Amino acid sequence: MTDDLQKLLEAAKGAKPTPEHREEQRRSFVYGNTHFENDLITREMVDREAENLAKDEK
Repeated sequence: MTDDLQKLLEAAKGAKPTPEHREEQRRSFVYGNTHFENDLITREMVDREAENLAKDEK
C-alpha cells in the first residue's frame, strides 16, 4: 500500500458524515436494493416515500 493511500484511509476513518449525506446514502441503498428486485422502482419513488416518512415522524 502506498503512503498516499494509507493517508487517505486514515483520514477516512475520522470522517463524520453530515445528516444530509447519511440520508443521501440511505436513499441510495434503498433504491439499489429495491430496484434490483423490481425494476419499476425509481429514485423519485424512493425520494417521495422518504419525504412522506419524514413528515409522519414530525
